[in-house]
Amino acid sequence: MIRKTIIAVALGAMTLSAAACNTVRGAGDDLKSAADAVDEET
Repeated sequence: MIRKTIIAVALGAMTLSAAACNTVRGAGDDLKSAADAVDEET
């Protein structure tokens, strides 16, 4: 029973970590595109 709980928690943590990485990468891409747009205007 404890082993199943530990496995479930580990899988949940890995899923959240993967989602967070994608979110941070997407935010970085958004900032880069905004900076590129500002550079093109100047």
